[in-house]
Amino acid sequence: MTVITTRDTAKTALRDALKRYDGDVKHPTVEGKINQLCQLNPIVAPASSDRLQSAEWKLISAPSFPQGEKLPSGQYAYTLGRLAFNLFQPTHLKVIIDSVKQPIVKLEEENKFSHDIIVEFTVIDPDFPRLKGKISNLGVCSPATDDTVQVEFTGGKLSPQPEQDLKLWQQVFNQEKSDEKGLKDRFTSFFLKIMFGLVPPQGMNEETGDISFEMKRSPKGKSTILYLDDEIRINKGDKGTVVVLQRLI
Repeated sequence: MTVITTRDTAKTALRDALKRYDGDVKHPTVEGKINQLCQLNPIVAPASSDRLQSAEWKLISAPSFPQGEKLPSGQYAYTLGRLAFNLFQPTHLKVIIDSVKQPIVKLEEENKFSHDIIVEFTVIDPDFPRLKGKISNLGVCSPATDDTVQVEFTGGKLSPQPEQDLKLWQQVFNQEKSDEKGLKDRFTSFFLKIMFGLVPPQGMNEETGDISFEMKRSPKGKSTILYLDDEIRINKGDKGTVVVLQRLI
């Protein structure tokens, strides 16, 4: 009973610290609370645990995409290009992240699970309508060791959130009409084609507003599960990035 109480106290302390410091996992107080909770990890082999599988998680630490701007509200702003390899136009479009979710679902192939990262955003660029959309970075994962999963990203999709004006969405995000790609973007696209078999967006589905790309040779990475229980998950990526997620379902 003492261990459970200590673990619950540590989780509450971590949540409070994340709220106080806007999700900054590098803040010394937050970092300390993360380390304290990880020492109480109740799962011996979290990469194979059923608590990880068939669940939906929500990021409660700050987003870790590159070159974000922290706003006075505590939210984080990015360009659309920074959220998806500069593959969706207009890449310079300024958005704020509303939420980052990760549904994990068991796949038909043995020991394979979905590893999608769903980023919900709102356009805040004054030159564009205030539309709401989401970027789905699609992937699969499988246990590599007791506490590590191997992740493969297979593609992505840009789509409107429910109840958006589809005509406005088409005007803003229609890839065929956009000619803003600069030399740097074209080089990035060419590099991705060579390295990962990138099939870039071919246009918009006019009925749904969806725009998709595919990677036939998936970029791979590993993610270590530092902590896992029924409520909280803490992961550390290849580059040392730590994220804290809370279970929704």
